[in-house]
Amino acid sequence: MRRIKLILAYCGTRYHGWQVQTNVLSLQECLERCLAKITNGPVRLHAAGRTDAGVHARGQVAHFDTPSTIASAALQRGLNSLLPDDIAVLQVAEVPMDFHARYSARQKTYAYVVHNHPLRSVFAAPYVWYVPQPLDLTAMHTAAQVLLGRHDFSAFRASSCAARSPVRCLSRLVVKRRAARIFFVMRADGFLQHMVRNIVGTLVEIGRGKMPPEAMGAILQSRQRSHAGPTAPPQGLFLVRVHYNAGVEKCHKNS
Repeated sequence: MRRIKLILAYCGTRYHGWQVQTNVLSLQECLERCLAKITNGPVRLHAAGRTDAGVHARGQVAHFDTPSTIASAALQRGLNSLLPDDIAVLQVAEVPMDFHARYSARQKTYAYVVHNHPLRSVFAAPYVWYVPQPLDLTAMHTAAQVLLGRHDFSAFRASSCAARSPVRCLSRLVVKRRAARIFFVMRADGFLQHMVRNIVGTLVEIGRGKMPPEAMGAILQSRQRSHAGPTAPPQGLFLVRVHYNAGVEKCHKNS
């Protein structure tokens, strides 16, 4: 038996999230179906994170076990020939059997993109949140710094979140503008359900002037979802990278 790690990029627009669901198309189902054809047997794929409907990935990681002896390069070519145009396998590598795409992960990086201009971007619409009102970048950056470090992020947690603990360590939160686009980049040891989208929704409210930057500390300390801003829509969210220890990261480079 071999354990195979995949690094994936996908556009989540037409999928109902990562996880297999009844009567709807999921990314996991699509990939498992193609893998079964190549390996000549059923495949169960485990992902680093179960992205929601409409959310995209540039560096999702998943693994599966197989008795197949197919070479990694051939597996990558075969998968990319069978998969639809909105999913791509970027890397394939054989890894130790104790590697787990989810439980071996040390950190994850997400990016959220806002198109901030009076005119909407027609072609970028599936990949950005369109916010036409002016946004105060300095106010959003100031508020964002309050969230850095280890905190109880219950105020930014979806009511349906099943995580056992709401405590996470947010090691990076950058707010930067490039022309009409504002990027919110976050890295943490884990994220609660809708945590990134709820943080972005709150920061945008601050950027619009509907909340002062100083409110972020009180929102965080309240641990009440009702005190934070709205949930940003899914299409602006990207899973950028999953971070592992040095040995597994080396597998990325050598595959």
